[in-house]
Amino acid sequence: MVRRFIGTAAIAAALSLPASAIAQGVVGGMEHGAREGDRAAGPVGAVVGGTVGAITGGVAGVLGVDQRPRFRHYVVEHHHPSFHYREQVRVGTVLPERGVTYYEVPAEYGASQYRYTVVNDTTVLVDPRTHRIVEIID
Repeated sequence: MVRRFIGTAAIAAALSLPASAIAQGVVGGMEHGAREGDRAAGPVGAVVGGTVGAITGGVAGVLGVDQRPRFRHYVVEHHHPSFHYREQVRVGTVLPERGVTYYEVPAEYGASQYRYTVVNDTTVLVDPRTHRIVEIID
């Protein structure tokens, strides 16, 4: 009964979000929240984590709010060249395997499973397996 209620609430929350919010990182937040919730509390935790992640994913994302300015500073200090990409840079975009240089995220930022790169003068976090942008660091 509780699972059905939580599942229904999660679906209702996801369907009520505007499309622009989805484009800004809700999908990544949902995936990240579901993984963390599943690890902490199993299937019910995954549903709750996915819902919370969907709601906050566009705001906090992979890096914590307090880590973003430090990470942005870290990237600026390293002066990596920007890859020119013809398409819009947004969460969910899959970058090409060739031509883009992906850099490791230092462990201190808690996102070492991702890589970062600079695309159209914008720093992005990328899933190294899929080359999909998971967060834009603005």
